[in-house]
Amino acid sequence: MFRHHLEMVSLAKTHLPPPRLKSTLASFRKLRVLVVGDLMLDEFIYGRVSRISPEAPVPVVHVEREQAYPGGAANVGRNLAALGIHAELSGGIGQDPAGQRLLTLLRHGKIGTSGICRSNKFPTILKTRILARQQQVVRVDREEPSHLTPKEREAVLKKALHVLPRCDAVILEDYGKGLFDQAFVDALLTAAQNKGIPTAVDPNIHNPLDWHGATLVKPNRVEAFGAIGQPDSSRPEDWIAAGEELLLRWSCRYLLLTLGEHGMILFQPHTRPFAIPSRAQEVYDVSGAGDTVITLLASGLAAGLSGPAAAEIANLAAGIVVGKLGTATVTPAELIDAARHHG
Repeated sequence: MFRHHLEMVSLAKTHLPPPRLKSTLASFRKLRVLVVGDLMLDEFIYGRVSRISPEAPVPVVHVEREQAYPGGAANVGRNLAALGIHAELSGGIGQDPAGQRLLTLLRHGKIGTSGICRSNKFPTILKTRILARQQQVVRVDREEPSHLTPKEREAVLKKALHVLPRCDAVILEDYGKGLFDQAFVDALLTAAQNKGIPTAVDPNIHNPLDWHGATLVKPNRVEAFGAIGQPDSSRPEDWIAAGEELLLRWSCRYLLLTLGEHGMILFQPHTRPFAIPSRAQEVYDVSGAGDTVITLLASGLAAGLSGPAAAEIANLAAGIVVGKLGTATVTPAELIDAARHHG
């Protein structure tokens, strides 16, 4: 895709051969990363379909097994834990069975919950996916799209700011569910800047905010064009123009534009954009891939990697996770094996 646009971009060259990748991943185990964002519970119901319902033209799913995982920003915590990184979560959940189930899963996964606030004013966000033959049949979302009260947001912010100084990186994961507003974001980014702690942001198209001062912001293509108020485009030159405009607007050190099957483009001030082709072999499920990418970006920056090196590891991880069903994670062993395969 970028071969005809080499005057605009630099194509990626491997920065981390397997031995260096192995030592980098080993250093990840010393990290502590704070994730602030919209916490959810992901529920998966697996079954088989053998007939169509006589009541309506829909498949009848015979349930065979059920599983639940931390979802939304909590899935970023799960991704961190899979890499051996200590994750601390901060966000709001309800005083309900789904919230209790989420807390139990997090504690079982050794993911820190001291930054989580519980409220009886809103339910825990619960997303139920029903799958048959490795395909989603339907997704059922249980949530109340109401914004947090100033008091509730202040409680989450207070807990996050208490945990932040003990962390090596901060991830802001906005799923557009009402936690983030400009004052909340500014307080977190300023606190991290004052402590010299890198910040990685996963923005949301439905919640336009100024991410000025973030170390890295990771919009996807739709989010990038939405942020600059332009329609989506399939032209690489438009992707590059959008990325450069957002890099200037947000004054961040890095902007990573993710492009699905077209890979990623990393933007840095005064440097030619850096294109990274996709590493995915087969794509089964893209749910949660963005969480994996932001996890590797923040961890790489916390471990002292350059933006291009962190982005290459994130791209490698994305290629692994989309080949799995459900909101999956990657392990250090999988990353090292993939690096050897692609090397």
